[in-house]
Amino acid sequence: MRFFITLSYDGTRYHGWQVQPNGPSVQEKLQWALSTILRQDIQVTGAGRTDAGVHARMMVAHFDVETMDLGLQDLPYKLNRLLPQDIAIQKMEPVSDEMHARFSATSRTYHYYIHTVKDPFLRAYSCELHYPLDFQLMNEAAAVLMTYEDFGAFCKAHADVKTTLCHITAAEWHQTSNSTWYFEITANRFLRNMVRAVVGTLIDVGRRRLSLDDFRKVIEGKRRTEAGDSMPANALFLEDVQY
Repeated sequence: MRFFITLSYDGTRYHGWQVQPNGPSVQEKLQWALSTILRQDIQVTGAGRTDAGVHARMMVAHFDVETMDLGLQDLPYKLNRLLPQDIAIQKMEPVSDEMHARFSATSRTYHYYIHTVKDPFLRAYSCELHYPLDFQLMNEAAAVLMTYEDFGAFCKAHADVKTTLCHITAAEWHQTSNSTWYFEITANRFLRNMVRAVVGTLIDVGRRRLSLDDFRKVIEGKRRTEAGDSMPANALFLEDVQY
């Protein structure tokens, strides 16, 4: 039997989603909790691999089990009692064996949060910036992203990927108050470190360090060294996964 499990987590204490030899991961904690409750070795596969310090309001993972005595309503409750406070299970549902948390997903959406006035209540989950930004120009540059498919310029150097092609269907900055904004981006897949590199390059556009033509040249050049800095991980959230 295959099950989809929907969860959220604060990634501050973790070395990302994927099991790591040098530190705790969300995948490790979830596998441990499932294996403990179900009394068998459980391996989970996630919809993506969030980096160290990145959060998820919605992550989907699947796992297979031969037999399960607990009901569907009991397992999420037991998992939430066993898991750390920074990982929460929302629901679990049976799916066909053909469904795959990663490969069956049709899109993922990320948000990157920034604020421009010092705020002690935002510092853990938003990036504080103190220079003028032209958000209209940044949105013009964001729209340019949807006219390209190869995003090698925003892929972490030496990343083990077979292709740097992605199909971006949404990319826009949204203002939520006088001093808070978030960047929303949706695509069928993302490269390692891609969103934070995209945001860093858009910030350079907003500071008028790059023109729109320069931004296009960065994308077309496909060289990570030509793009902007990778922004801090604490302000990035995986917001949604669609199937």
